[in-house]
Amino acid sequence: MNISVLGCGRWGSFLAWYNARNGHTVINYGRENSPSYQQLKIEGKNKWVALDERITLSSDLQHSVESADIIIIAISSQELRSFFSEIVKFSYKDKIFVLCMKGIEAKTGKRLSEVAIESGIANDKVAVWLGPGHIQEFIKGKPNAMVIDSHSRELNNQLIEVFKSDLIRFYIGSDIIGTEIGAATKNIMGLIAGGLDGMGLATMKGALMSRGAREVARLIGALGGNELSAYGLCHLGDYETTLFSEHSHNRKFGEAMVKGEKFTHLAEGVATAHATLALAKSVGVDVPLTSAVADIMNGASPKEVMERMFARDIKTEFE
Repeated sequence: MNISVLGCGRWGSFLAWYNARNGHTVINYGRENSPSYQQLKIEGKNKWVALDERITLSSDLQHSVESADIIIIAISSQELRSFFSEIVKFSYKDKIFVLCMKGIEAKTGKRLSEVAIESGIANDKVAVWLGPGHIQEFIKGKPNAMVIDSHSRELNNQLIEVFKSDLIRFYIGSDIIGTEIGAATKNIMGLIAGGLDGMGLATMKGALMSRGAREVARLIGALGGNELSAYGLCHLGDYETTLFSEHSHNRKFGEAMVKGEKFTHLAEGVATAHATLALAKSVGVDVPLTSAVADIMNGASPKEVMERMFARDIKTEFE
């Protein structure tokens, strides 16, 4: 297959490497002036992967879009709508778009597949590729399991045949609402996990895993999805890589946040927390953990927020 990966940062460059490893012809697109693109252009590699003859590095968006059968997008979730406004200037209607991104659009509360569809992509041409896994582990040959989901079971099956390998076992998604919401909100739980680490309260991660998944399940159900999706690979199944891993940007951000330190890498959970809180309010769902994150990011004392959480009314365990 001819596959274009739009985005050449950490995840995008890995996806280019992975698809070339699978035998596909790959273009890895990046903006000419981006540091990630310049590093690949000058050195032919970054700290994670090296380009080879199967991968063409390009800053020509039109060529990258129009020469592909499948277009994978791996950029910041908050930039997706503006990026699609550029893509739709070209011949794109026969292309399949796969979003390898986790987030909720902060300004609208929309899932990323909804952003794609509102931008002009047909709903049977949009899929998401989500689930656990860190590049640092994949490139060492350590396998993991992930999910492909869309509005079309046929498209799911087609893409799994294209992307499957001995490195990633794919499962067929059947609830795109739950898959996307679960994947986005696990980053919020990563922020909380980092906060617990920073406060010396890692013992509370068990409670976080239990109550976090329940909070997200309620939200998924209220949005029309299947609550069980919160307990699948895209949410609970991704907790190990997000709540515990040394590679998790969201966990590191949360730890730095409660310590009053700076963390400069992208942590998608920051924008997602505010978007999720607004989304939950719109459907009348209580999301205390998400609210706690938003309060801390707005300047509240982590210690005071923790005390408030413990003072909440007593609930039954699965409420």
